[in-house]
Amino acid sequence: MKRVVVVGASAAGLAAAETLRREGYGGAVTLVGDEPHPPYDRPPLSKQILDGRWDAGRLPLRGRDELDALGLDLRLGAAATGLDPAGRTVALADGTEVPYDGLVVATGVRPRTLPGNPAGCHVLRTVDDALALRDRLAEGKRLVVVGAGFLGSEAAAVARGLGAEVTLLEPAPVPLAAAVGEDVGRVLSGAHLDHGVDLRTGVTVTQVTDGGVLLADGTSVEADEVLVAIGSVPNTEWLEDSGLPLGDGLECDEFSAAAPGVYGAGDVARWHNPLFGTAMRIEHRTNATEQGMAAARNLLAPAPEARRPYQPVPYFWSDQYGLRVQAYGHLRGHQETAVVEGGLEERRFLTAYRRGDRLTGVLAVGIPPKVLRTWRQSIAAGARWEDAVGRAVPTA
Repeated sequence: MKRVVVVGASAAGLAAAETLRREGYGGAVTLVGDEPHPPYDRPPLSKQILDGRWDAGRLPLRGRDELDALGLDLRLGAAATGLDPAGRTVALADGTEVPYDGLVVATGVRPRTLPGNPAGCHVLRTVDDALALRDRLAEGKRLVVVGAGFLGSEAAAVARGLGAEVTLLEPAPVPLAAAVGEDVGRVLSGAHLDHGVDLRTGVTVTQVTDGGVLLADGTSVEADEVLVAIGSVPNTEWLEDSGLPLGDGLECDEFSAAAPGVYGAGDVARWHNPLFGTAMRIEHRTNATEQGMAAARNLLAPAPEARRPYQPVPYFWSDQYGLRVQAYGHLRGHQETAVVEGGLEERRFLTAYRRGDRLTGVLAVGIPPKVLRTWRQSIAAGARWEDAVGRAVPTA
């Protein structure tokens, strides 16, 4: 294999490129990115960048010297527009074609939007998005955040800290309930209320207007700025004529392979995780790096049987109002939860999640990392629910 192309100059794409070199691959590696910036970290966008603690210069994942040492053919600011598997070429927006023998797709996601896009309407995915919103947040500014998921909640918390008047709109009765359960969702919602956020649940926004947003019941909410944080869409349009399996992202097997010599990594990849026996697509920073590494190793495997399944225990974190939320495992689709450390009312707790007869996840607020790591080991070992929860000793 003489040429590998990695499409997506992201955390996943960079991890794939670095792993190729670390594993001894000496052929050509082309790293393609639609943004003009070299690979940078995204989690700080809704935290340290938005609140002004960091400047954009702290975001790059590697310095220029480190990138140069990888010997990459960097194609930044040129999005991939098409893939020809038969000819083994990737078409770019600048009109060029890049040949490959192996391909890693790491094109990530883009924000979902709403009808209407007036001045003052924002999304939050890129560094330019974060800087544009930061410039508009100030004491007394009215901000409407549409969507009370983790991204919207983090942005709402930052805006309140900057003195903005924040209205947080969410269609579900309990924010985040689908992801973490109703009990935990109520706890996290309470933090918004305690900090003066006007949280409105069970409301649907139909349009962003010049002066705010329009709701499905015909009423409007006025705002100086609007942040739309209603989820994301995998960036797979450039693959539509490729014949690769597409659904909720690029569909991959347990090795992160979508086709012979073609692998997916990061937010765009939906793959079968043997540890949980289900397909999943994860939009979290840790998974992006780990899957990029796994995809590169499997791409380089000397034979199919030498590949290793990608079966991680997913991890994510969120910071809101001084609360550090951390979770391991697969929480969605759970059938039962149990508080096994602390208490919800204290906002210091660890909740376990069950699916079938297995422990499949844990979420904690204010719990030491070493405790979480012990639970992670139980999830990785496929611990039975009764065994895992029965061993837990609740704290007063």
